[in-house]
Order: sequence, then structure tokens, then C-alpha cells
Amino acid sequence: MKANIEDKRKAVMDAALKLFTERGFHGTSTAQISKEAGVATGTLFHYFPTKEDLINNLYFEVKGDLSRTMVKDLELQNTFKDKLKKIWDNLVRWGLDNHNEFLFVGQFCNSPYISNFTREEVMKEYVFLHKLVDDGIKNGDVKELPSELIIAMFYQNSRTLVDVISGCGPSCNENKFIDDGFEIVWNGLTKN
Repeated sequence: MKANIEDKRKAVMDAALKLFTERGFHGTSTAQISKEAGVATGTLFHYFPTKEDLINNLYFEVKGDLSRTMVKDLELQNTFKDKLKKIWDNLVRWGLDNHNEFLFVGQFCNSPYISNFTREEVMKEYVFLHKLVDDGIKNGDVKELPSELIIAMFYQNSRTLVDVISGCGPSCNENKFIDDGFEIVWNGLTKN
């Protein structure tokens, strides 16, 4: 029985992700989400009393998955640059492997439908990144800029790279694009 409940909840979340990404918040009704998920509208409301609850839960889950992916194998890196490169690689590859999720995060990161509470809870998942950047600034590894600016530029450049790689087709040398993209970001962040 529990598996069936989790299956229905996941179906609702997957349908919402697809439709919110394709149609936006206002262009997606709860009836459309229910139909896409193959569940009754009452089932959707059982899990998520409002569409705002649904989008906040989805945002929290997607951003949590992203943060866990970004730190994968981070402990194996020694230098600040190596750590930042590992985060970059993980972030871009996650974006390529989870394109709808990546689009969703980009669409809704500044959305008024994401509550302050959800944003604060999500930010707890990214303390590692803020600490890494703050340490990099303090140690002189990168320019003395606001850490929020560095993180925003890092993320926005990763979005651009995911779009470029996604659009260049099978002839694209994905690894080279990822490495070259990081070097462009790195050169913009360093003092030299």
C-alpha cells in the first residue's frame, strides 16, 4: 500500500514538473496535472492542498537533489579550483541528465510562488557552496566580490552551457565544452 501512495505522489510531482516547465504556473491547472499523472484531482489535493504547496514541494525536492549531486566526490578534491571544477562538472552533468528539472529551477528560482520558507529551507542545502566561495575569497583564490554574485554567475553560466551542449547534437564534444566552460568562468573569477 505504501508503495502505491508513493507512486501516486511521484506521478503527481513528475506531471507537475513537466507541465510547469512547459506551460508555467498560471498555464498549468491542477486538473491538467491530475490528468497527466493519471490520478483523480482529489488525490492530488490529498498530497498537496494547493497548487502553491505542490510547486513549493517540487522546488524543494528538485533543489535538494541538485545540491546532493553537486557535492558528489567533492571530498576527493584538494584545491579550491579542483573543488569548484567538481561542482561545475556535477552541476552541468545533472542539468544535461535532468533537463526538465534544470529548466524548472531556472524558471522558478525567483518566482513569487516559491515561499520565503521554502527558499530558506533550500538555502540550508547550499551552505557548503557559500562556505567554499567565502573561503575562496578569504584565501585570495578568487576576486573579492559578493559571494552571492559569484554563485549567481557560476549558476547562470552553467545554464548557458547546458543549453549550448543540449543544442549542439551528437557531434558535440561534451567533455571539452564542460572543461572550456569552466575555464571561462574561472578566468572571470580569478585575480590574474
